[in-house]
Amino acid sequence: MNVRLYLLQRATAAIMVPLVLGHLAVIYYATRGGLTAADILARTRGSIGWGAFYGLFVLAAAIHGAIGVRTIASEWAGLRGGKLDLLMWSFGLTLAALGLRAMAAVLLP
Repeated sequence: MNVRLYLLQRATAAIMVPLVLGHLAVIYYATRGGLTAADILARTRGSIGWGAFYGLFVLAAAIHGAIGVRTIASEWAGLRGGKLDLLMWSFGLTLAALGLRAMAAVLLP
């Protein structure tokens, strides 16, 4: 595997660790406190902080996942070269678009 992709995947994993823990803490707080979906949306709409938190989370997860799918496709399906790169970019951009769209729906007023 390309050394840059290897390092980028490790870097995105390091970024995601505190984000996953924060996300789980929010879920625990919300469910334990009995918050409804409407309560959560009321607290997150228009929040720059939550937007930055989940925006970074989505982008790190999309990059991390795309590199992982690239590695799996190379090892299992024997893809190489341009097809492999096209798969990685397509998968990563799709994940990013879907994640950012969901994030915007929750955060934008």
